[in-house]
Amino acid sequence: MSTTNTSTTKQILEKAAAYRAETARILSELVQIKSYSGEEKDVCLRLEQMCRDYGFDEVRIDGLGSVVARIGSGPKSIAFDAHVDTVEVGNPSQWEKDPFSGEIADGLVHGRGAADQKGGAAAMLTAGRILRELGYDGEYTVYFTFTVMEEDCDGMCWKYLIEEENLRPDFIVSTEPSSCRIHRGQRGRMEMVARLQGVSAHGSAPERGVNAAYKASRAALALEKLNEDLEPDEDNFLGKGTIVVSQVDARGPSQCAVPDQAMLYLDRRLTWGEDRELAIAQVKRYVAEATGEDESAVSVTMPTYEKRGWKNADYGQELYFPTWKVPEEHELVQAGARAYRALWSAEPVIDKWTFSTNLVSTTGLHRIPGIGFGPGDENQAHAPNEVTRVADLEICSAFYAMLPYVLAEAGADDAADAGSSEAGRS
Repeated sequence: MSTTNTSTTKQILEKAAAYRAETARILSELVQIKSYSGEEKDVCLRLEQMCRDYGFDEVRIDGLGSVVARIGSGPKSIAFDAHVDTVEVGNPSQWEKDPFSGEIADGLVHGRGAADQKGGAAAMLTAGRILRELGYDGEYTVYFTFTVMEEDCDGMCWKYLIEEENLRPDFIVSTEPSSCRIHRGQRGRMEMVARLQGVSAHGSAPERGVNAAYKASRAALALEKLNEDLEPDEDNFLGKGTIVVSQVDARGPSQCAVPDQAMLYLDRRLTWGEDRELAIAQVKRYVAEATGEDESAVSVTMPTYEKRGWKNADYGQELYFPTWKVPEEHELVQAGARAYRALWSAEPVIDKWTFSTNLVSTTGLHRIPGIGFGPGDENQAHAPNEVTRVADLEICSAFYAMLPYVLAEAGADDAADAGSSEAGRS
């Protein structure tokens, strides 16, 4: 039975439209609940209650603090994910409206997290409500995860779910902002610390010492050159990797002394084919050439994230987030495209993210096929005057509700084709 010719598509569209204003109101409420990374307790408890109010089959909070809700109990599974923490506001004077107002005006929801990415969470709630009202009991168990601490350490919440709580869906959809486009990849990233040593001397006689600050300056310029030299991936889908010196620190025994130690903090974005070993080796080589050091004397390490979240769990990881991409012909990408066409009789745009998402863990590390589809625009993330279109919330609610039906239909079609092939050989 084709979903494109049944009442399912029509019902999903009608319900998403009927709940459009309610979805916007939910997002407004979520924006009003401040939830910086590690401080998500209030928003998680509210989301837990909303899921219960909408009749989800199971709702729980995991050991790290994320809300995990379920609809259905099919033999296969798909998860829709939204992180519900946000970055901080930054300079309040740059905001035209209260960043926690959640104001709905002119077809937009305003405030910190409206795009990144409580809009995805609001659309997921409505999608779950739609599935419940349709009496969904299909082939897929559908999980909705409202996850924590992504802004500080993307993917750690899912590393915990997979490795500690054994939740490993067959497919996953990130609801990070994608302008309602299907995203099938993103660059990975890692953080590094490069440390340089000097020799201290009195500031009145700098020639007696070796200035670590000057070494750091030469190293920073060398890493600027490394950024220029990095190459794009072979098919130029994800583009080139990048490296940025994001912090510099140099110090010595006093303000009147030659500094004997310096640190450069590095943000490295990794394209397809690049990994931690390559990235560290590149930094060592470029810094050594710039400073005259032997490569073995250049210290480059990856920090570990160890911040405790709102449930005070002891959990952390290295700040390394692998690159991922899914082929355009993959069944999940194609199912997403079919769902889009079935709903709106139009071709979706299939693209990629510039920034990083929780899929670095699920898809980059654990190889679970994933795509992205979310309300709002990527350029709103971390920006002042953040907004999301109300229209996007309706679109995404319908897409999330539709995808499990289309995936099941695709599986049934594949099984029928296999059966026909077997019959042809008998």
